[in-house]
Amino acid sequence: MAKFSEKLMLALALVLFMQVAPAAEEPPALKAAPAAQKEQLRALIAAAAKEGEVSSWDTVIQPTTHNVLLEAFRKEYGLPPSFKVNYSLTRSADLVTRVDQELAADRVTMDVAAVALLPWVHAKVRGGHVMRYDSPQYAAYKQVFEKGLGKEGHFAFNGAYIFVPMWDAGKLDFKGTSWQDVIGAVPSGRMSVGDAGLSLTYLATYMGLKSVLGIDYFKKLAEMKPTFVVRSEQTANQIVTGQDTFAFSGMPTRAYQFNKRGAKLKFLLPKEGVILLPQAIFVLAKAPHPSAAKLWMDFILSEAGQKILVEYEALISGRTGFASPIPDYAPPIDKLNVIKIDWEKITAEDESKAKAEWLSIFKP
Repeated sequence: MAKFSEKLMLALALVLFMQVAPAAEEPPALKAAPAAQKEQLRALIAAAAKEGEVSSWDTVIQPTTHNVLLEAFRKEYGLPPSFKVNYSLTRSADLVTRVDQELAADRVTMDVAAVALLPWVHAKVRGGHVMRYDSPQYAAYKQVFEKGLGKEGHFAFNGAYIFVPMWDAGKLDFKGTSWQDVIGAVPSGRMSVGDAGLSLTYLATYMGLKSVLGIDYFKKLAEMKPTFVVRSEQTANQIVTGQDTFAFSGMPTRAYQFNKRGAKLKFLLPKEGVILLPQAIFVLAKAPHPSAAKLWMDFILSEAGQKILVEYEALISGRTGFASPIPDYAPPIDKLNVIKIDWEKITAEDESKAKAEWLSIFKP
């Protein structure tokens, strides 16, 4: 009888606990979701958790930033610690080559890609290789679509960047305000230039700047016998170490990151304007982990994701109403004098001709 009483009391205690114990707390994304979208999001999270991983390729975001994004992503959607984001940081040209090879072989391993090559991304959309997905975050990117910097239903950008003149303020007192002031600013051989023969983003910058500055400007630049760099991290490092005095293709993102470590890098936003390079983020049509890919892209484009990207990478956000926490390095788009380019109309032939022209000037 005593054993029966003990069992009865245990059962009653269990029932009472189940009545008062709170249900498992919903993750932040589900809490914030409108009632009409909750079940759809819940199903997407469950499908992503079942897939267990996602592959993401990028050309700018540093591994440290990615690790912060990953932890915030898991927390936002309540994903387990075992959920993996297989991240690859690579050059733009290498990302393009990898995607094109996978598509040609019909063996897609990549889920999400982000690259600042809008003509190429538009071509992938036309070819049916970019997944049609109406991200709930797109509502905050209407201005991006209207300006031709994205394509609704296919891609927005996770952040934009620019290449501009940069120098070490502790070693050089440069007072220029124009691209023209760069010519002769330092002795020959003391300036680096982004290698447009190897990088498609430097090539896009060359094409845009030439429309404003003219080809003779670049011939004068070549006479300064610049060194050629591909990675933006290397560009900043060569100024800090004194290998170069000046960079024609400096990146505010790297100035921000190096200055946090004690450097004194400065950069110029020339009065003639800058070429904005939006990093289009999209899901491959044949992504092996489609649910996780959608969720990853949603997070990157969200307020929380953009805050991390701007704070850590000094990228320019495309979200409407987004307040940049570091406006000196990552100003709002409407504060920049952006040289207009119709990215969708630029063809592979246009790029080939521009590359040949650049090589004839800088590497004859």
